Amino acid sequence: MSGADMSLQPSTMRRLRHLLAAVGPGLVVMLADTETGSVIAAAQSGAHWGYRMLPLLLLLIPVLYLAQELTIRLALGTGKSYGELVRRRWGRRAERASAALLLTSCLGALATQLSGLAGIAQIFGIPVWHSIGLLCALIFIMVCTGSYRSVERIAIGLGVFELAFLAEAWLARPAPGQMLAQLSQLPLANHDYLLLAAANIGTCVMPWTLCYQQSAMLDKGLSLDDLKPARLDTLLGAILCQVITAGILIAAAVAFGNGAGGQSLDTIPQIAGGFTRLLGPTGGKLLFALALSGGALVAAIVVCLTSAWTLGELAGKRESLEKHPLEAPWFYGSFAAMLIVTGALVSSGVNLVKLSIATSVANALLLPVMLAGLYWLACRELPPALQLSRRYRLALAALLLPVAGFSLYAGIVGSLG
Repeated sequence: MSGADMSLQPSTMRRLRHLLAAVGPGLVVMLADTETGSVIAAAQSGAHWGYRMLPLLLLLIPVLYLAQELTIRLALGTGKSYGELVRRRWGRRAERASAALLLTSCLGALATQLSGLAGIAQIFGIPVWHSIGLLCALIFIMVCTGSYRSVERIAIGLGVFELAFLAEAWLARPAPGQMLAQLSQLPLANHDYLLLAAANIGTCVMPWTLCYQQSAMLDKGLSLDDLKPARLDTLLGAILCQVITAGILIAAAVAFGNGAGGQSLDTIPQIAGGFTRLLGPTGGKLLFALALSGGALVAAIVVCLTSAWTLGELAGKRESLEKHPLEAPWFYGSFAAMLIVTGALVSSGVNLVKLSIATSVANALLLPVMLAGLYWLACRELPPALQLSRRYRLALAALLLPVAGFSLYAGIVGSLG
């Protein structure tokens, strides 16, 4: 080996270790983004509208990345969470209002995840009360016995099962001609289409994913040196998230209506039944259960942590996973309370599909407020090294404003229709 090779090797290894140390928050939040609500919204879109929602799912990739990238800048540039920045810029009342909206979104999201997991358990004959009690206990024990890094690794490991949706889309063998024909037939004046469009936007860019990534980067102890790998982590995660969601839609479009659409889904077992028809009774059921459970478990962890961090900030207690439960009772108590409240709600017999779509549309209606706050903070709070250039601010506004406007329009018109 030459002297040049010897000198390059340590540098390469250092860069690789640096990259691996920074990877995590972006990937976790994107795996959480492909949660039960995303599965239901995408499956319902494929069943009812065939491939006509695919353009929207793919167009959301840059929106998702750019929104999450702002949280990277704010976390590394200010060392503060979203709630702390809101308080510093607009005061305690604004912080409380922002926290109330965020916690409402988290509550609906967690109920959706637990409902999805309970639906999977029902497929295998396990009663809801049993599955919910066991799941809540396991999630709480896992978080209480590990640091942020260990929880992050567990979440990524669970999220890997979501790749099963890509296998299902491939095995569905959609007709390319039919797909291309439908991409030019977007029923933008139809209320049902707009409602599902709002639901898909609301399961892509969500208040709790934005807040989670910012807080998680602080909890992990990342610095400005981690900016590039953190961006790469988030970009790859955004692409993976939306490609998986597109795979769900494609598989559902083939399974329900052979790509033509016109069907409606009401329960998780019904959605699972479509994938069973594609892949066989055993393989289809198992793959669907693993894929949905992976995303739902990651999302449940992310939602609970986001809620705990938010409640801790409101109480002036910035606690984290690095502390023992006895040292951070507010943090772990908030975490447990979220699990108990939503577990009881799910066990009461709430309709999963209706709850999921309603939660997703609510996120779409909240999106303009969240994006406006994030954009304003990024323009006003960043240090010189991370400030947005005038050209970038204008380009970002030109992209985010139409998405926020369409999200609001689709949510309102779709709901009223």
